[in-house]
This record gives sequence, C-alpha cells and structure tokens, in this order.
Amino acid sequence: MTDTERWLTEYSDNHSRTGNRVLHWIAVPLVILGTVGLLWSLPIPEAFLNISPLLNWAITFLMAAEVYYFIISISLAIGMLPFVVATAVLVASLYTVVTSLLWFSVAIFTLGIAGLYLGKRSRGDIRGLLRDVQLIMIAPIWLLSRLYRSLGIPY
Repeated sequence: MTDTERWLTEYSDNHSRTGNRVLHWIAVPLVILGTVGLLWSLPIPEAFLNISPLLNWAITFLMAAEVYYFIISISLAIGMLPFVVATAVLVASLYTVVTSLLWFSVAIFTLGIAGLYLGKRSRGDIRGLLRDVQLIMIAPIWLLSRLYRSLGIPY
C-alpha cells in the first residue's frame, strides 16, 4: 500500500456512511476556508512583506499544503491547485469586503467543525472528530480522490 492509499484509507475509515460523506463535502471546505481566513488575519512579519506584499501566513500554509500534496500524489496535487488558488482568491476578496475577517473566519470554521461533528454524532465518535481535525490536510484530497475514483482517474 502506498503512502497515498494509507492516508486516504485511514481518513476513509471514519467516513463510510453516505450522510457523513455529504456532510464532508460541505464541512471540509468550510474548515479549510475558516483556517485560511484565520491565518490571513494573523500579523505579518516584516520579512514576509520584504518578499512580497501578498505573502502572509495563509499563503504560506496553502503553499506548504500544495507541496505536501505533490509529495503524496502528483495527480491529486494538480487536481487540488484550482481549490487552493480559489481559496486564496476568496479569502483575499473577503479580506477587502468583510469588516472583520477574523470573526468571519471563526464563524466559518465553527460551522465546518459543527458539520464534521454532526457527521460523527450518530456514532458518538468525538475521537473521530478530533482525528478529522488532525487530518485536515488529508480531507480535501480524500474528497478529490473520491471524485477521481468515480471518474476513473488514477492517483
């Protein structure tokens, strides 16, 4: 079993029910969006500004995530690029529109976590929820791998 399959299988073990998968398609992007928004809200070191006015903790996180995805699977990483770019663009837009990106991001993150919890609630599996948060970097590629599998795209 490859590392990719091991990670995806581990994540998949907690998400075998259809209702749980549907909740994940909603909750995972919300958690990612909230996380990126929270990171965007953090103070930026001067060194970041010297490199680029667009560089901040959120962009650093997204770049690290994309590198991680390339290490796990090139085809999944390529598939994640539109999501990663769209997330950065959306949070950058929200930053200019929303009065407080921090509180907006807290609300979005909380909604996402609540969705993940509702998916676990019927089994009373709070440990599964904590593991979901721990594996939050795997969640988006798990969703993408499900789509790839249904379309017959190898990863």
